[in-house]
Amino acid sequence: MNEGAQRQGKARFLDFMAHMDRCYAEELRDIVIMAAPDGMRAAAEFVVHGRYIATDEGLPPANGQHYVLPAGAFFALEGGLIARVTTYYNLRNWIAQVSAGA
Repeated sequence: MNEGAQRQGKARFLDFMAHMDRCYAEELRDIVIMAAPDGMRAAAEFVVHGRYIATDEGLPPANGQHYVLPAGAFFALEGGLIARVTTYYNLRNWIAQVSAGA
């Protein structure tokens, strides 16, 4: 999630992923992973190749528009597990792409 309230817990993450699967068909390409020497933080840079398949609340109408969007994710790790994910992308760029393909 690029903007909005923080979601905590596995159940909320699973709800978020189900929502993403309903509204978007995405493939991540050109993935580069970086990690802190202590193993407590990591980051990934990637390019999202996607198709907007169902209208997401508050966003432009979906009709199968394609988009290509650079993005990044930052991870906090605890006990070998992901404790936090923060994802960033340019929402205005995405809106411009799907609006042009409407």
